[in-house]
Amino acid sequence: MRNESGDLLRLPIQLPGHKVWLRAWQVQVGRVALYLLDSNDPANPPAVRGITGELYGGGAELRLQQELVLGIGGWRLLRALRLEPEVCHLNEGHAAFAVLERARSFMEDTGHPFDVALAVTRAGNVFTTHTPVPAGFDRFSPTLIELFHRRYAEEHLGVSLRDLLALGRENPDDPNEPFNMAYLAVRGSGAVNGVSRLHGQVSRRIFQSLFPRWPAVEVPVAHVTNGVHTPSWESAAADALWTKTCGAERWRQTLTTIERDVESASDGELWTLRTTARKVLVDYARERIAQQVASMGLPSDEASAICVGLDPAVLTVGFARRFAAYKRPNLLLHDPARLLRILTNAERPVQLVIAGKAHPADGLGQELIRTWIQFIRRPEACGRVMFIADYDLLLAEHFVRGVDVWVNTPRRPWEASGTSGMKVLVNGGLNLSELDGWWAEAYEPEVGWALGDGKEHDDPAWDAAEAEALYALLEREVVPAFYTRDARGIPQAWIAKIRASMARLTAQFSTNRVVREYTDTYYVPAAASYRARSADKGALGTQLVGWRRDLAEHWPDARFGAVRAATQGTRHHISVEVYLGRLDPEAVRVELYAEAANGKEPERHAMARGRKLDGPGNGYEYEVSIPDVRATGDYTPRLLPHHAAAAVPLEAHEILWQR
Repeated sequence: MRNESGDLLRLPIQLPGHKVWLRAWQVQVGRVALYLLDSNDPANPPAVRGITGELYGGGAELRLQQELVLGIGGWRLLRALRLEPEVCHLNEGHAAFAVLERARSFMEDTGHPFDVALAVTRAGNVFTTHTPVPAGFDRFSPTLIELFHRRYAEEHLGVSLRDLLALGRENPDDPNEPFNMAYLAVRGSGAVNGVSRLHGQVSRRIFQSLFPRWPAVEVPVAHVTNGVHTPSWESAAADALWTKTCGAERWRQTLTTIERDVESASDGELWTLRTTARKVLVDYARERIAQQVASMGLPSDEASAICVGLDPAVLTVGFARRFAAYKRPNLLLHDPARLLRILTNAERPVQLVIAGKAHPADGLGQELIRTWIQFIRRPEACGRVMFIADYDLLLAEHFVRGVDVWVNTPRRPWEASGTSGMKVLVNGGLNLSELDGWWAEAYEPEVGWALGDGKEHDDPAWDAAEAEALYALLEREVVPAFYTRDARGIPQAWIAKIRASMARLTAQFSTNRVVREYTDTYYVPAAASYRARSADKGALGTQLVGWRRDLAEHWPDARFGAVRAATQGTRHHISVEVYLGRLDPEAVRVELYAEAANGKEPERHAMARGRKLDGPGNGYEYEVSIPDVRATGDYTPRLLPHHAAAAVPLEAHEILWQR
């Protein structure tokens, strides 16, 4: 990137003791401009030039520097390019420092203090968490934050280091608590979401501590389930079939007719698609294996035995991903003898194609790979299992196009979403997966197979039970469905699952749906909210800060009085006395709440403010009439913050329950 004078565009950010110069690069991806930041500038010392050189390298200090470059440098790049986005979407907490820099920019433009600037700009920030466990969030020691951020906080944001640290802590008064980047992202955003329905539930538990006394179901984390860019993963043969049935422009349209249109594909066309794809995969796998074997220096007889493996007519099961313990990549190896019997059945054989990598620091993941290699080298497994090293995008492309069944065996609920299984859909592949991530909401018996009971299990014995279930599924359902053919040689039950999977799931788990959902649910509302808050030089933001400050100061004054309930006909009439002290009655609302029951959502009924109570305490009677479908004892009055422009409890988490 170059500036208006034609010189290289260079952005400064301050690190302890020196200035760092960042260069910017632009990549045009279709119609989208992708900007990349680079610290490899000749003006920087060698250590600084390497900040952007490697992902996941080094320790906490390098990681913090990378996130400073990404968040602060990233927002400054947008400003330098005169781009003024209304919505900033933070994927994971790595870029959360953009929250601070965006607020600082608003301070610079308007003269407002940091609290007002944050109240205005957070409305335009959307935070998507991808992590199913708290340990997955980046945390930095207070000492490290002080070293890198004290000057930024005091001189550029006008706040104390303690106030800055509080944005990334559960307990602001604990001086030893690390700074959590996900907490900063939550407190700096107007909306938060997970990446599958189940992950939304898991994330609400993870962030529960930030919203004390709120029910877990009301922790403000929703979900948008991930999807894949379908055109990137479909084979040429699949593209031809989809074009014939659904039109050449199908992935650029609303996808509303996909399910109906796919029905026009004949059984023969679907089976030809699969047999062709399987042969292409087998040919490619043999080629990769031959290259792999040649580099290993194996004896010629052993090398030739490996290279002739796989048969394009045999049911092909694929497993390819990062090898990590929680993904349980060796669940299939729980009973090696039984697996061998499945693979080597003379009439109904099965072949496995496996690929993956372990993180360089993950010794257990590497050991899991070694276990598979040892199994593959057994004479009985020869030609029925292949492990292809150096898993990359090209290999992934062939895998998702060619396998008949994609197996995924994570330990629920550690698969936040998972997208590998989505990539087989467009090519007519089927999924056999744990009821975790996306598959927990996608699975129906007509579209594939499921492992697990939809619950979480910490007992190691559960792995043995699920391994047994996996073998049983293969033996009793998957293999028979593939090999039971009609007079034309077509497996009718198998084709029925392919048709249902392609029709019902391909569009639903595509980025077409994902982008539409983010746009409608998050981007458009976020843009409108940001515009409203930033209008009139941030007048609404100033008002919200005052509302929030009054709540924090006067909330302890509030208390409940007597509750009265009477049932007349088919309705309950419930009233409660509420003493607000110095709280403004317009700044709060009273609700009647009942926990979820019988598979339904929790009930929330707004109570109307009625007569003012006699005596001191700024008291009022609140009342509501509701159907008598549940006992009055199921309902509890509660006091909540209220402002028409605020997101509660994301921006104000006070809550008072009647006891």
